[in-house]
Amino acid sequence: MKRVRKYFYNTDTHRFEKLETSWQGKLLRVLGFISAALVSAAIIVAIAFRFLDSPKEKKLRGEMYQLREQYTALQRELDDMNKSLAELEQRDNNVYRSVFESAPLPDSVRIGKQYSAIDIDQFAYTPSEQIIESVQNGIKALRNRLQVQRRSYDTLEHLVKAKEQMLTAIPAIQPVSNKTLERLASGFGYRIDPIYKTPKMHTGLDFAAPMGTPIYATGNGTISEAGFDNGGYGNHVIINHGYGYQTLYGHMVRFKARPGERVKRGQVIGWVGSTGKSTGPHCHYEVIKNGNKIDPIHFFFNDLSAADYERMVRIAASGNQSFD
Repeated sequence: MKRVRKYFYNTDTHRFEKLETSWQGKLLRVLGFISAALVSAAIIVAIAFRFLDSPKEKKLRGEMYQLREQYTALQRELDDMNKSLAELEQRDNNVYRSVFESAPLPDSVRIGKQYSAIDIDQFAYTPSEQIIESVQNGIKALRNRLQVQRRSYDTLEHLVKAKEQMLTAIPAIQPVSNKTLERLASGFGYRIDPIYKTPKMHTGLDFAAPMGTPIYATGNGTISEAGFDNGGYGNHVIINHGYGYQTLYGHMVRFKARPGERVKRGQVIGWVGSTGKSTGPHCHYEVIKNGNKIDPIHFFFNDLSAADYERMVRIAASGNQSFD
């Protein structure tokens, strides 16, 4: 393609002369073109960056979305652990500290020190992956500690319940109403036999009471025997309390309990009488531990003060005659 030459008519010389552009004009044209190109490029780039993401921005946006998801998951983990800690704190206050009669810890002590600022300089040049990994490791360790602590409290709660059941089963009250302590007629040990008038081991306590006075179970348990005994107890009831404990109630006019029946402390199981080998209306009461008959005087701690207990010990120790 031939180069197009431009001419102009020179009115002075009346001739067509070739149009020559000076280097200043050429420079101005080049500068104008470059300026227009730069302005157009700037406009295009501004529009592109306003509405379109660069590859780097797309990568960063994806990382930000991933971090947001990971931090959301971590926050859920922390919320769950906070709930678990709240549960453990409640159990600590209502179970463990109640057993030892200790005041619950205030929330201010549980929360601990409050930090007014967090030193974030240590995270300034740490990759986000390492930060998340560090937090996850901490959460794993905390979760493991929570599980161990929960199992510990489960064991403690189980022991507390077992202890409560044992305490409700062990004999702890008098078998008849005896607030004034005047009904204790004979104690545990060698006493004068009312029939043979010779010293004989008396294996229980005698509570003298009018005929028909209610007799109470002294602890939770199961009736293992209820009937008439030809050996001397007459109408009697035996309660198996578990944990090696049994109690016997003799000489009833009649009994209310039946073998196999579950009874609770304070429940009426019969009424005072004078059946069997008896010289008057009374309740013969025995405590048996692992097959051995022991002094029942030590098992009235639920309805005796310290002064009443000392007084009852003195009454029971007197060498009087038994009723059976």
